[in-house]
Amino acid sequence: MIEPPENGREGRAHAAMTVSDARAWFVAEVLPLESVLMQYIQRNWRNQSEIADIRQEVYVRVYEAAQREIPEHAKPFVLTTARNILINRVRREQVVPIEAVADLESLGAAADQPSPDRAVMAREELRRLQLALDHLPPRSREAVVMKQIEGLSRRDIATRMGVGEETVKRHLTNGMRALADFLYGEPTDLRKKS
Repeated sequence: MIEPPENGREGRAHAAMTVSDARAWFVAEVLPLESVLMQYIQRNWRNQSEIADIRQEVYVRVYEAAQREIPEHAKPFVLTTARNILINRVRREQVVPIEAVADLESLGAAADQPSPDRAVMAREELRRLQLALDHLPPRSREAVVMKQIEGLSRRDIATRMGVGEETVKRHLTNGMRALADFLYGEPTDLRKKS
């Protein structure tokens, strides 16, 4: 004799679902995940005009799947569905601009070589950054390089430089302000600061 499915999600997960069961599950389990879903899509897809469409596509696929069988865990199912949709969109476009996807490796897509104009722009930005670093006072430059490039903590920088953490903080603050002024503000003589 076949027993009826148990009450609750576990029993429903393996039984054929009616439209009303799928709808109730969708409203109770999927819709409350909208903010998580939107954060995920916005973090991984830069074209803001397509985000609402992607969300709707996720909802349609999740709802259609729930009509066949309700997933045991809603959140991983919804996010995996979103991930697969983003992968398919990237593949359809056959172009992977760096702005389109925040984390290419997590989507399993291969990035194309940068275009010549992007390479030139990147080299120019690096040249300007090196020029700005060269114009910093030596101690500020040393602190900024250790923090931003080597990724050291203030404590480690203080130890290496033989100064206190507050002094490192001051060097970092002055150095970063001077870099920002040089790169984004009006040109100034950086050696006069700090």
